[in-house]
Amino acid sequence: MQKLIAFLIFSLFCTSTLLYADAPGSQALFKIERNTNANIIQYDAQIGTDGKLLKKKPVVAYWIRLADKGQVQKLSWVQNTFAYGFDAKYDRGSDTVKLDMKADIGRPISVKREGDCYRAMALINGADTYLEKIFIHATGKGMSTTVDYIELYGTDAKTGDQQYEKFVP
Repeated sequence: MQKLIAFLIFSLFCTSTLLYADAPGSQALFKIERNTNANIIQYDAQIGTDGKLLKKKPVVAYWIRLADKGQVQKLSWVQNTFAYGFDAKYDRGSDTVKLDMKADIGRPISVKREGDCYRAMALINGADTYLEKIFIHATGKGMSTTVDYIELYGTDAKTGDQQYEKFVP
């Protein structure tokens, strides 16, 4: 039963596309949720007409303003540079991307092809996991924000079991 649920979640991620993407196709990778409000930061793979990640901008991040009317909005320069942005290193030979997140989540994230879709991969509890969600609990505002803890959620790539890890950065 767990494998069936994992397959259905996997299928949902592979077929979801959002209108914000700059590419002919996009696939949802993972999201960041926060304790401050319902707004989320969504990360998507951008896929060209050849079915491979775009070389110039393989992954994009943007707001989904769920606390408002669900509108999509670009990250500001400050948010992109210091909080929710990332540096992407694309390897065209393997069609994978290594993401170095601006927010210190304690581990790298890689984006690679799994069957017909792209998935974000990270270690959770030492297991290769399809990353689905990062939750950041923080206090304060602006430059005086302190991250209290981070939670990682995903599905074990081998077993299909749900993975969860909480840590203090």
